[in-house]
Amino acid sequence: MQFMKKKKSFCLNIADNNNLNIGLFQYCLTPEGEVIQSNPTLAEILGYPFKKGFIREKFFNLFIKPLDRELFLTILNRNMNVKSFEVLLKKKDGQPLWVTITAHLTPSAKKKERWIEGIIQNISAQKQIAGRLTMEKDFFENLLDNIPDAVYFKDRENRIIKVNSFYAQGTGLKAEEILGKTDFDFFPIEQAKGMFNDDNQVLNTGKPIVGKIEKTLLSDGLWNQVITTKIPMRDNFGKVIGTMGITRDMTAYANLEQQRLDMMISALEVLGRALEMRDPYTFSHTRNVAGISEKIANVLGWDSNRLLAIKLAGELHDLGKISIPLDILNKPGKLNALEYRLIQEHVENCYNLIKDIDFPFALAEIIYQHHERLDGSGYPRGLKSDQITLEAKILAVSDVLEAMTHHRPYREAKGLEEACKELRKGRGIKYDAKIVDILLDLIKKGGDKEFWLTN
Repeated sequence: MQFMKKKKSFCLNIADNNNLNIGLFQYCLTPEGEVIQSNPTLAEILGYPFKKGFIREKFFNLFIKPLDRELFLTILNRNMNVKSFEVLLKKKDGQPLWVTITAHLTPSAKKKERWIEGIIQNISAQKQIAGRLTMEKDFFENLLDNIPDAVYFKDRENRIIKVNSFYAQGTGLKAEEILGKTDFDFFPIEQAKGMFNDDNQVLNTGKPIVGKIEKTLLSDGLWNQVITTKIPMRDNFGKVIGTMGITRDMTAYANLEQQRLDMMISALEVLGRALEMRDPYTFSHTRNVAGISEKIANVLGWDSNRLLAIKLAGELHDLGKISIPLDILNKPGKLNALEYRLIQEHVENCYNLIKDIDFPFALAEIIYQHHERLDGSGYPRGLKSDQITLEAKILAVSDVLEAMTHHRPYREAKGLEEACKELRKGRGIKYDAKIVDILLDLIKKGGDKEFWLTN
């Protein structure tokens, strides 16, 4: 081959250069024919036998698609070089192979000769990875857009960087119109502040917020109830770079649950009315205890669900007395030991009456404990200190206050002063100190009025 004598600049001998994991080639179109000179790596990549530095194949026959070949030549002729041209080549066995070609035209003394020098690199592995990534991305996008929950991603400034279709539909905007905005662009300011604080909590602690129930205002002006989970997003080094949130609309479920709860409360109110007809004193007492307990719980800043629990517990805590004979309930004077044990049984009677009803809070247990005392002197189980729920501790002091300040058939009312004296005496011993302090403060602010009867 005459061209071999004149062309040695590309590789100091190209046929001997096998130290690189890329294919090197020189291609010459001469009157005698086409020749590809290569290094062994190129022969291996393309699956050709390597003999004396040559591959016995025409260079442009390696292109699978004629359009790819024409595009390659067009760029090469126009620019005198081609950089990182991705193309499918055909191996000797006919199998396709993804490669990149970087090549340039070199001048030749003979006008009829055309020289191309370059490198060919196998990128099949990268293409497979890219293909898998594309498939996974498509799968992820399809999954996101078919989830019937609002899914959203935010950066460290709590700006929205991605949402799914369900989220966009909820706002009435296109996804691209949402990007870069914050919750303050979509929700009332107080609600947005809460969401903003939750995002910052996840960003700062790196810990998720799971299953938070909250209400949100929709674009149509209606409120719905949702359950939200927020998790941190991390980079390859574990650094938190943003948050991902999933919010599920549970309004329909919440409405059903509320209806079910309303039905149960209504049924219990019927029993309460029966108690009122049978023993007006006890019924009045339970209503007052509920009012006192609710006022204390408001000071503690409880949410609506927990407020409902303490209010119901107050109203129902003496429901077990419905099975106790009236001549014992309203007996003037001191009870004997047997009669007193019967009175004490009202706690367990009420517990057994409601324990199998599925409330969203431990109502039966709260009532079961309302006569327990911190020092273990209470009944029916002699629980102590932290064994007693906070709700039951509130009922205990509320029960004492109401009982001591109101007239009963068996004794006269002892008044607020005596009630306060009893609460101070038992503070931290029988009764929870914090609850007693709150109650005494409410009494002080109420003056001579029964504070639990005011709004």
